[in-house]
Amino acid sequence: MAKELPILPSNAQPAEGTAPEAVIYSRVFCKNENAPPLRLLMEFLKSRGQSPILPPDMDDSMLDDWAWVQVILGYARERKPIQVFCIRDRGTYQDLFEQEQKLFREDLSSHDDLEATLAQEHVTRARFILTTRMIDADVTEEGYDFNGWILEFFQEHCNGIVQIDQQGFFSPKGELIVDLSLPEE
Repeated sequence: MAKELPILPSNAQPAEGTAPEAVIYSRVFCKNENAPPLRLLMEFLKSRGQSPILPPDMDDSMLDDWAWVQVILGYARERKPIQVFCIRDRGTYQDLFEQEQKLFREDLSSHDDLEATLAQEHVTRARFILTTRMIDADVTEEGYDFNGWILEFFQEHCNGIVQIDQQGFFSPKGELIVDLSLPEE
């Protein structure tokens, strides 16, 4: 069974009756069987000039765990961290993996171009989905860059394809190849 890494609560919870914070989700549908240990992601981020902030109570040995499920990564102390989740085609969150996979296969099936077909094949053959969650009102340009490096790591090292909510699927070069944005009214 996968170990859950510590999740630190973000500052205060919204007051009762207030709307929840808008969030931005991005995903990498990965064809590799296993997600690499977090230590490799940390080394990659540092090699790209980033300074990831880990939870203070996180044991260093957890960075070497191949079965990690979730972690929070900060990019700036004054900003809310990015939540990172890894859901697999087996184990505790298999049902969530299957829901996500089904949803995106259905979204892609309404497109009839080659890129959508390739993206749909990638989603179908994925073994795990790496998902990041950012608070829309709190994230800065630095946070978008940090998130982009996380996505790039999994795309490059795990045979993945990137999807960003309200945008679509992206090529390894960062070009939008399947537009899933909502039409402007």
